[in-house]
Amino acid sequence: MVGNYLTTAGCNFTNTTDLMTFWESLLEDDTFKSVDEAYSAYFWYGITIVIAIAAFVNWSYRFTLSARHVFKITHESIVANGSRLRAAAVRRPFPAKPSNLYTRIVATTTAVVREVTYPQYTPLTLSKFFTAPPTGIFLLLSLYFGFLVGLELIQDFIPGAIYYQAFGLRAGWLSTAQTPLLILLVGKKNLLAFFTGISSERLNIFHRWVARSIWLYGTLHWISMQYAWTYYGVSDLEHSMDPAYPTGEFCLNATVTKSNPSIAGIAAWGILTWINVSSIGPLRNWHYEIFVVQHVLSFVGYFVVLLMHLPVKYAKIYVYIPIGLYLFDRLIRTLFFAWNNRRLGRATITPLAGDVSRVRVQNLGLKDWHAGQHVLLSLPRFGIFQSHPATIASTPTSHNGDLIFILKAHKGFTGRLNKSAIATHSSLWAVKELSRPSTPYDSEPAQPQLPKHLALISGPYGSSHSDFACFSSALLIAGATGITFTLPLLLNIAERATTTNLPLKHVTFIWIIKSSSYTSWVSDELRAAVRRMNKSRISCDVSIYVTQDGGMADYNNSNREKDPGCTCTNANGLCYCNANGAPPPVRTEAQQQRYKRQPMASVRPMPSRENSAASSNLMTVRSGRPNIEIILWETLECADGETGVAVCGPLALGVRTRKAVSSISAQRGVHKGTGAQGVYLHVEGFHW
Repeated sequence: MVGNYLTTAGCNFTNTTDLMTFWESLLEDDTFKSVDEAYSAYFWYGITIVIAIAAFVNWSYRFTLSARHVFKITHESIVANGSRLRAAAVRRPFPAKPSNLYTRIVATTTAVVREVTYPQYTPLTLSKFFTAPPTGIFLLLSLYFGFLVGLELIQDFIPGAIYYQAFGLRAGWLSTAQTPLLILLVGKKNLLAFFTGISSERLNIFHRWVARSIWLYGTLHWISMQYAWTYYGVSDLEHSMDPAYPTGEFCLNATVTKSNPSIAGIAAWGILTWINVSSIGPLRNWHYEIFVVQHVLSFVGYFVVLLMHLPVKYAKIYVYIPIGLYLFDRLIRTLFFAWNNRRLGRATITPLAGDVSRVRVQNLGLKDWHAGQHVLLSLPRFGIFQSHPATIASTPTSHNGDLIFILKAHKGFTGRLNKSAIATHSSLWAVKELSRPSTPYDSEPAQPQLPKHLALISGPYGSSHSDFACFSSALLIAGATGITFTLPLLLNIAERATTTNLPLKHVTFIWIIKSSSYTSWVSDELRAAVRRMNKSRISCDVSIYVTQDGGMADYNNSNREKDPGCTCTNANGLCYCNANGAPPPVRTEAQQQRYKRQPMASVRPMPSRENSAASSNLMTVRSGRPNIEIILWETLECADGETGVAVCGPLALGVRTRKAVSSISAQRGVHKGTGAQGVYLHVEGFHW
């Protein structure tokens, strides 16, 4: 020892006594253990502050959108409480527009944050192997890792031989301290989702990155301490004598010798490495059912060996807490599962065009869910102990309260489901798919021959999006089976519009599919929703874009000269438009600048449906892909308040919409003195 610092001065490592004395001094961590323990607590202070801020923002924004308490509905209380639904109920002008100084400040701040956080820059060609998160998530992850780096380095420089030992122990503390957060981020029924309003599937990306952070700091813990032991020549002594490294507290009666070392610490690191490697997208999606089973078993093994590695005097509480959180989550989910299935549900399966199955579940236990939520659907006939996530394509008041699912066939559960449906309906499959009988969507065509299968439901989960009925305009975009998310949003708005005065004035519904035959999936529902909204004060435009249909191409070629616009049929409420149908005009930079200077009072009203080419029809079918930027710009120009945009589909569709919303918001100078109103965006995807 030199002063208060441990050095090798005067140590003769060939002398066993000197070697043991130096090793014991090297492991003497009482001088900085309390500091490391404090910094692991600081980690949770920081996480708690972030959660509190997120909860405040969540509840404040939700209160702005809809009423949460019972007040006397007066103009003054509406302005004071910022409730759009209340404002619409008493027909206050522009209920979706900021009405006072406070709401305008919040709107401007929100617009700036959205423009920065919405974009996503990821190489689409490599999306199977790598997907970069949106800018907002990237910034949050950067702050998280920066926070951890600060906790690792601050007050952790101890001169002398003990430097690397101290660095490694701090890393070990921080690695272990993150474990409760790892479990908080993965539970289906968890406190984070309740307070922040962010559903569990959207928290999953943070769960994966926290796991990587635990691995990183566990690696720093091992490397730093191993380097110190090797540098001073006490590695063999450490491995044979230190109870924390070889045996932990679970081998109290074991004979600790060099020939009988335990590898609890190395085993914990190895299991954690496997957990992170097996969670990479291609491996995770290769066979998801197998992934889930091995993932849970791996975590059980990790907790066991981690407890063996940590001495009693260290904070094993960071392992006991996540175990308790996980068991609590499973208990709550089990209780909900038992309640939902107290009266067993029955499912019928109908094959649709494009290797898609329509599953209708009559479940008397689950009668309340929000538009856009999903469940874990289990049909034991097609896979025992297997549950498949499926978005509910219906609302509690539609389809006689039954749950409707539209599932694309892949390998595994959905593939077996579709094959069985095709076999059962072999006599019906030859019928033209687009000539499905037109019936109200509250009832299915009479098909007594359909077999019924036992169906078990777990959920519902998700639905962290805002209420789209609280915006001035709504733009709903779906790609293929992504319509299972946007369709219930449309149905919900249509049902409420017939009985309630809503702030919403216009809905633009975009559906992108490969073949026009896919319209049979939900054509009845779309027509019924449009008819309902046409009877209310909300205008609705439904456009279906067909990208790879030979029949549509033949129609376009044969009608290119004689029919440059659309041909509509009243029989099925569809308009078929060729590629030369005039799209909204593309604005020049000068035109965009003129609009930026245009005051809100001169906002152009939405074109009347009676004046459109398809005024007597309900949906328009176009060939080709939609120009998201132009459609979004048109929607925003006609909005007199905040616009809500929802998109669900392939990664490329979400990325394009994100960039369009951010770019157009910046160009229009949203809430920056131009009069342009805000844009809210919610993106759902097929990937995770």
